[in-house]
Amino acid sequence: MRAAVVYSAAGSFLLTALTATPAGGSSGAPGAVAERNGTVVAAARAAEAGIKFGACTKEMDAPGNLQCGTVSVPLDYAHPNGKQINLTVSRVPATHSDPHNSKRRVPRKGALVYNPGGPGSSGMYFPLVGTVPEWKRIAAAYDLVGYAPRGVGRSAPLSCQDPENLFKGPSSAPTHPSESYKRQRIAQAKAYASGCAKRSGSALRYYTSLNNARDLDVLRAALGEQKLTFMGASYGTYFGSLYATLFPSHVRRMVFDAAVNPAPEQVWYRNNLAQSAAFEDRWADFREWIARHDDVYGLGSTAEAVAGSYEKARTRLAAEPAGGKIGPGQLQSAFLMAGYYDDYWPSRAEALSAYLKGDPKPLIEQAEPVTESAAEAENSNAVYTAVECNDAPWPTDWNVWDRDNTRLARVAPFETWDNVWANLPCAFWPVARQRPLDVRTGPGELPPTLILAAERDAAAPYDGALELNRRLAGSVLVTERDAGTHGVGGGPNACVNGHLDAYLLEGRLPARHASCAPHPEPKP
Repeated sequence: MRAAVVYSAAGSFLLTALTATPAGGSSGAPGAVAERNGTVVAAARAAEAGIKFGACTKEMDAPGNLQCGTVSVPLDYAHPNGKQINLTVSRVPATHSDPHNSKRRVPRKGALVYNPGGPGSSGMYFPLVGTVPEWKRIAAAYDLVGYAPRGVGRSAPLSCQDPENLFKGPSSAPTHPSESYKRQRIAQAKAYASGCAKRSGSALRYYTSLNNARDLDVLRAALGEQKLTFMGASYGTYFGSLYATLFPSHVRRMVFDAAVNPAPEQVWYRNNLAQSAAFEDRWADFREWIARHDDVYGLGSTAEAVAGSYEKARTRLAAEPAGGKIGPGQLQSAFLMAGYYDDYWPSRAEALSAYLKGDPKPLIEQAEPVTESAAEAENSNAVYTAVECNDAPWPTDWNVWDRDNTRLARVAPFETWDNVWANLPCAFWPVARQRPLDVRTGPGELPPTLILAAERDAAAPYDGALELNRRLAGSVLVTERDAGTHGVGGGPNACVNGHLDAYLLEGRLPARHASCAPHPEPKP
């Protein structure tokens, strides 16, 4: 459930719980004091060492203007002089070139660090976004900096299973699973959790959102920045908010795009329930759009009729997978992307229409797993699982999951059970879980920050932006009304981008919460 586009990134996130577990995230706990002191030690060391940027690896296949380096961070911040791991970092220096006035040299404002979400997504290619017109003003003033968080890519990579076992298809995706199917998925979740422990060993417990926030402060110091300018999307807003809570005096400017609900009782189990409900609404938006263009797609003139066409395709694929590879599970994964980004609406609708008319090729092209990326996808999923399972208590009784999601699936069948299977390893997690930090800053503790949100975002429901706004004193919320793209900064909405530029380039925010009209719907 993770995906990225050039201006944003999506991360499926989860929800929190019911079982009591050791603290480790409470700011007053002895362990937290040691970790805070350890961060100071690690940041001082990084400031002295800096980052030696040079050519990127051949595997990245990156253009020459992208520079790469590494920064060393402690595996365990309570022991900053113990085992170290290297995080890979990328950069494109500020261009100083005003896109509207070629004769004007733009002064450098510092480094803008970006995280695309996940957990498990890499931001190594982010600096290349400076070539996109919507980003050129920001790229003129800032060094654009991306990085692979701990566990991701070449940054002390995590693994939970053999990548060759990842893309096995075709698969089913029942919206109302049988008891035998549930038992099968429970067994798979237990095996996956066991595999994470077996393949990662004692290091597994240190892959957490709190450590991601601490790593961010070490990266700040290594870049030579006294104050951090940071933009996080989706899950990146969560550990960004942890950073704001832990290190408010180290913040220069922060942008939270597609904000995750940071309330401790939501992290992560209940956030996933909210996410599944929101995807049902976004699935309805997509179906209504298809219905308005029935003359193009012929899938039905009402949202209900379009749903019938989709179910017809599911039934047919269950009986005879397209190309021998595409079953209902692959169809579901492909159409879930339309819940993240409406850019996918025309291609997905066209593929469904063509399939039902006898041409499976477009659907196969869009839904077929890319086996060449199996290792990357397995790594991303391992980090996602480890971070979310480590971060917070989860229900350990299957009956709780079954009760909550059976009830939800009656009104939100589209994504509910797939979300369960993605997160179920957390019910059987072999590592002690933390208690989530209470994200909160008082008046004057934190510089003003900017929150961006689409009102109908499914992956990060809008309530999360409202909650983050309440918790970070002085923050200002900019809403794209009646829109649901997951991550709106630097995208197609000029109004949103105007607020983003004003904040990052001038430190200027609206006097009060602002709203923007939605970007145009895609054309069929």
